[in-house]
Amino acid sequence: MSPGARPPATCEQIFLRTVAPYRPLAGSSVSSIVSLALARAGIDDAPSRGANLLRHAAATSMLRAGATLDTIGTVLRHRSVDTTAHYAKVDIDMLLRIAQPWPGSASC
Repeated sequence: MSPGARPPATCEQIFLRTVAPYRPLAGSSVSSIVSLALARAGIDDAPSRGANLLRHAAATSMLRAGATLDTIGTVLRHRSVDTTAHYAKVDIDMLLRIAQPWPGSASC
């Protein structure tokens, strides 16, 4: 297995141990790794310091790439689009770039 490659495993979880047996990491382990990475990077003002930060980042990235809230909700396994909207933070700068003027009014 090459460095950084996903170990051979049949489970659906994304984060696995890097040594055999290749089992999923516990949520608390992922949160600890994220928190440690933030500390090493000197990031003190992150809205979340755990694994949820990864979910927020993924949702925002998908939204910026043009994915619908329904698609993002499916990926994140949400039951409600309201939950997805909470994760997929709206990027105001992006919206200003793509906003279209209301018919018959001045441009943005």
